[in-house]
Amino acid sequence: MLTTNTQAPDKTLKAIKKFAEQYAKRTDTYFCVDPSVTAAVIEGLTRHKKELGAPLCPCRYYEDKEAEVKTAFWNCPCVPMRERQDCHCMLFLPQDNELAGEQQEIDMGVITEMRDNNCVTA
Repeated sequence: MLTTNTQAPDKTLKAIKKFAEQYAKRTDTYFCVDPSVTAAVIEGLTRHKKELGAPLCPCRYYEDKEAEVKTAFWNCPCVPMRERQDCHCMLFLPQDNELAGEQQEIDMGVITEMRDNNCVTA
């Protein structure tokens, strides 16, 4: 049976979305051409911010998430992104990346629709 999550966007989700958009513009990077990737990463960052107090990269496996948060290496924007514009999550892509779209913004409706359709986990 399909269940839906019709929660309104919360303050943390809005903040992470705003951060991602501002960071993309500031670094001249773009979101993935597939908006579901962007939505999933933003949801994952939001979940980690709520659970761990920091937006830990949601696309990696961690033995101990709390320890990883303390090192700050994988807190978004992670060190590889800040140093080399290398985003493992494909949230921030240089324009010449074949998966980069043309957007530096994402509509909140896309994020909540993906969540409500159980396409991302939060």
